Amino acid sequence: QVQLVESGGGSVEAGGSLTLSCEYSGSTFTMAAMGWFRQAPGTERPEFVANNKWIGGSTYYSDYADSVKGRFTISRDSAQNTLNLQMNSLKPEDTAVYYCAIRNDETMSTMPSQFEYWGQGTQVTVSE
Repeated sequence: QVQLVESGGGSVEAGGSLTLSCEYSGSTFTMAAMGWFRQAPGTERPEFVANNKWIGGSTYYSDYADSVKGRFTISRDSAQNTLNLQMNSLKPEDTAVYYCAIRNDETMSTMPSQFEYWGQGTQVTVSE
């Protein structure tokens, strides 16, 4: 049974930092593309934040939404079965529930509908 459990959310002032972690189990997902999405209150569907895929050895390729590029860093620790999101220079507009997600495919995607496995979400609140 596949499980994804996020942690690390919380409340922070603008300009602050948080690190989210997602521990996955049920499979090693070595070849799977993984990503982070977020959903702000009043929005219909999760928004793409970042994703990554394994390209060989200990190397991963990552991609980011324009709104977080240069501030957020996605990383994967295959030995620990965790997917992390380091968030720096946080802004109030980053406030949302953040979800990690895994595809049953090595191809990266920014569309939430293409990810089969999801965590329960962790709240991030950034105040002025």
